[in-house]
Amino acid sequence: MGKIEKVTDRVIRSLWRDGKPDKAVLSNVRGAATLLSRQAQSVWPVMMANLDEKMLSRDGRPTYAETAVYAAIRFYAIHQQGQTQFVYSSVHGDDENKGVSLFKALAQLRNQPDRQEALDRRVKALLATSNVASMIQSLSHLVSILKATNPTIKIDYALLAQDLYDAQFGVDVANQVHLRWGQQYYWSTKNQKTTEGEKN
Repeated sequence: MGKIEKVTDRVIRSLWRDGKPDKAVLSNVRGAATLLSRQAQSVWPVMMANLDEKMLSRDGRPTYAETAVYAAIRFYAIHQQGQTQFVYSSVHGDDENKGVSLFKALAQLRNQPDRQEALDRRVKALLATSNVASMIQSLSHLVSILKATNPTIKIDYALLAQDLYDAQFGVDVANQVHLRWGQQYYWSTKNQKTTEGEKN
């Protein structure tokens, strides 16, 4: 796990509180698109307590770390709404509780022919931008789609935070992140179809 992954993991688990989530905080986070929103302040005590000092902003503008961690917390809050079971888990976890990356989960959804065209359109738009605000907005829509179709799937939002953090270090690095996402989204779909064909 990278540093951003570890921080995000700790914050999400703190908000889950062993099955007694802080619903008021999660509700505020869902309604606050950025860390600078007044509603987002409710998550600051948990979030800031888990960030390293060098991850904190000095000039009132969120750092790359703050931006990435907050975005992932918001994605988790969107997904967790109305769910009684924890919808977050690390890809590094044990087999029973292992999570999947967001794009592998979307790849499973892409296998449904009636969803593929609309989903592909959204993913292509996401992969075409290196602007982090646009990426976060696109990702929030994709999380909402996933929640509506497969609400109990466990997603590794900490890994997504690490990717968003990395993507802020210039166009070349953002393109590397996009390549990883594209591989997970397109290759997984091809692989699943091949496996299903072999079973039949």
